[in-house]
Amino acid sequence: MFDAWLLFASAVAAGGLSTIAGGGTFFTFPALVYVGLPPVVANATSTLAVTPGYLGGVLGFRREIAALNQRQLWALCFWALLGGVGGACLLLISSDQAFAQLVPFLLLAATLAFWFGDRVRAWLVTHVRLRPYSPFSLVAVSIYGGYFQGGLGIVLLALLSLWGLRDLTHMNALKNALSLVLGLVPAVVFALGGLIDWQPALIMMTGALIGGYAGAPLAKWLPKQIVHRFIVAVGLILSAIFFWQTFL
Repeated sequence: MFDAWLLFASAVAAGGLSTIAGGGTFFTFPALVYVGLPPVVANATSTLAVTPGYLGGVLGFRREIAALNQRQLWALCFWALLGGVGGACLLLISSDQAFAQLVPFLLLAATLAFWFGDRVRAWLVTHVRLRPYSPFSLVAVSIYGGYFQGGLGIVLLALLSLWGLRDLTHMNALKNALSLVLGLVPAVVFALGGLIDWQPALIMMTGALIGGYAGAPLAKWLPKQIVHRFIVAVGLILSAIFFWQTFL
């Protein structure tokens, strides 16, 4: 019963944070590892678990998404689909041992992306120029998202900045739409590959849907600094724990 409530609570937090700023995987993946799932299965199950949070975010931003160029939106979703499938296939052929060795570094990299994301984004915008809505850059980011969801929101926001987008509400709407694709499509690949543990997945999907829908209005008024510092603190603690368990 404790494990079930832990999974549900972590998914509610993940759904809300995924909608507001990203970072939901910081809660779902460690929770699944804690209850005993192997790393690859935990990552695959976590991907499915946070997907309803993205759906909740899309529903919460439905007016903003409806205002986007729909033809362009569907084209971007298609490229995200291709990259997401590629990243998911990479996970399918990864062993638990190899993935476990990567997890601490992936978590730390995602945490640092959150910590310095705004500064890095500002530097990139002034020093790097990408063609707006470049499919190649989106496919590259989507491969990462299909393989490991950690920090996906901040990476997508960085990409949108490099494309020249500046309206944060517009960017969050597009980020949530692409995140839904990058959660749902890899989750289907993982399910077909037999990597999903369905009992914890169903518990967490319910929590993530609730958190994601509740997070949409919060994203419009909650001070970003508070959420940002909280996610960074959680990420650093979890990175240290995984480094300790893996290498010491």
